[in-house]
Amino acid sequence: MENNFHKVKDFVLDLGYTISNSIEEDQIIIINDEASGIKNCAIGCADPILIIEQYLLELNSTSSEVFQSLLMKNRDIIHGAFVLDESGKKVIFRDTLQIMNLDKNELEGSLNSLSLLLSEYSDELIKFSRN
Repeated sequence: MENNFHKVKDFVLDLGYTISNSIEEDQIIIINDEASGIKNCAIGCADPILIIEQYLLELNSTSSEVFQSLLMKNRDIIHGAFVLDESGKKVIFRDTLQIMNLDKNELEGSLNSLSLLLSEYSDELIKFSRN
């Protein structure tokens, strides 16, 4: 499992992301890339999967229209999806990958998906956080 953590950490560095925190005992890496909108994105090695989570916003309104819009956008997301935390108010981007055969291109695809989502859908996300 520790080998996977170092493999993922090396991939993240090779892809040019900044590691703001690395918690080896918990197998978690926190990354940033301001240019792509990624901030405090958590990557956790939880053998047999890799979990990528990026907090996006807190909903002020839990209307069915907001949830419907988020679910409809999930269909367009290449990798990962919108999820809600236990409170039902925090919107998070989450993706899971198999860690055993993980390669750098697969991790890059998931992080690019997050970046693309943030660039294409940011106006709507901001609107949801204000309503």
